[in-house]
Amino acid sequence: MNHETNTTALATPDVAASAITHADPGRTAAGGSRRRWLALAVLMLPVMLVSVDNTVLSFALPEIARDLGPTAAQQLWIIDAYPLVLAALLVAMGSAGDRFGRRRMLLIGSVGFALVSIAAAFAPTAETLIASRAALGFFGAMLMPSTLSLLRSVFVDREQRRVAIAIWASGFAAGSALGPIVGGVLLEHFAWGSVFLLAVPVLVPLLVLLPLLIPESRDPAPGRIDVPSILLSLTAMGGTVYGIKHLATEGIDPIGLAAVVVGPALGVVFVRRQLRAETPMLDMRLFRTGSFGGGVLVNLLSVIALVGFLFFVSQHLQLIAGLSPVEAGLALTPGLAMMIIAGLSVVPLARRIRPRVLVPAALVISAGGYLVVALAAETGVGWLIAAFVLLGLGIGVAETVSNELILSSAPPAKAGAASAVSETAYELGAVLGTALLGSIVAAWYRSAIELPSSLTTAEADAARETLAGAVTVAESLSPADAAALATSAAHAFDGGVVVTAFIGVALMVAAAIVAATTLNEPKRAASE
Repeated sequence: MNHETNTTALATPDVAASAITHADPGRTAAGGSRRRWLALAVLMLPVMLVSVDNTVLSFALPEIARDLGPTAAQQLWIIDAYPLVLAALLVAMGSAGDRFGRRRMLLIGSVGFALVSIAAAFAPTAETLIASRAALGFFGAMLMPSTLSLLRSVFVDREQRRVAIAIWASGFAAGSALGPIVGGVLLEHFAWGSVFLLAVPVLVPLLVLLPLLIPESRDPAPGRIDVPSILLSLTAMGGTVYGIKHLATEGIDPIGLAAVVVGPALGVVFVRRQLRAETPMLDMRLFRTGSFGGGVLVNLLSVIALVGFLFFVSQHLQLIAGLSPVEAGLALTPGLAMMIIAGLSVVPLARRIRPRVLVPAALVISAGGYLVVALAAETGVGWLIAAFVLLGLGIGVAETVSNELILSSAPPAKAGAASAVSETAYELGAVLGTALLGSIVAAWYRSAIELPSSLTTAEADAARETLAGAVTVAESLSPADAAALATSAAHAFDGGVVVTAFIGVALMVAAAIVAATTLNEPKRAASE
């Protein structure tokens, strides 16, 4: 027989009435310290997996392009279908976890994610792969809010929770950067489908250990399932991203313009609906706390910059610099290591330096990383490695501090919804990183590339569509035409990278300004 016990009263007495409940008092967060850290290790498995999946296809994309022959728009959708669906459903799944149990949602999501990963690994067409990626986003949305909200219920002591969140944030950031490395190693020895099969051995230990180490957790007074709000969030985000992609790949036309107008308009309707609802799917009042809204916006801008960087640098390293997938992945290792080190080492600094000082300083360093790309994009691999180190240092610090502030600013009973908001910022950032920055690179490339006159119409279309298409076409040309096409494609692509890098600088500076003006220590966290 299951009993319930109140563990959140250990954190703040004023929230006892809205405490998070657990199914087994013998295994609550008040249990042994060893069990808590083992639980964190288990919760890191889906975190790493979902974040790896955000970027692993950046390195697999050239192989997929050669095998399935997707268009430029399909290439972007192969990357973005997953984080788009995931981001659109995170708030809904976070609310469902609050109602039905966060551990239960994590288990269901893990099984579904593993099964769909197997289907994606053997997708025969670009359309099938896009559909599989969308299904992965559906089940991935069950995983991420549950990990962060369960972490809050496991670590009721704020200092321990600060360290745990630093590890969580570092794991998410590390997974994003680790994706290309894992992809490189797998692609060196196996077909591109192997990057999806990675999910199976990662999730099997989770299914075994999760029920043993982590108690069930839910909101004792959840709101109702709001289907119209779910549909509004999906259509608002989907319409906006589709419009951006369409304008970048097809040019300005009524369809693209309508999408970029209707998408944000539906987003406004979603917000107004949440403000009127008695029990909203997403409590917009949380954003009145500067540290909450500011932390979410800092996360969003940081991830846009990170994922956009990985999108174009992975193609440059392989298709222009000529590195193998493994070599290209290893080139990013210093930046990955810096991201992890920065995320963990900032914990003692965060006790002494105010967030509104610490986070802006870190983000200015990240802006310097993008500035290096803008000024030295065509000068060599070494400059890209240095740029990623700077970018990783700043983002590692910013994400750890901002995530801790987001979680500490929200009522414990709404941990799932607050976690979902934080995760939505991550995943929306991943979508916009490729949708915005990737589309800018693609549009610049298509307008700037100069094609040899000897190309057939089909060859010209393929070479103009994507950098991978140009490299593939060049392999069948005479040496002189192949060299001319490769040189033109490289200059066109890197020209788009330079423009995108300056936008990355602006994003980091904007995030620094937001952090400096909003990231105050929340009263709730101070009371703890």
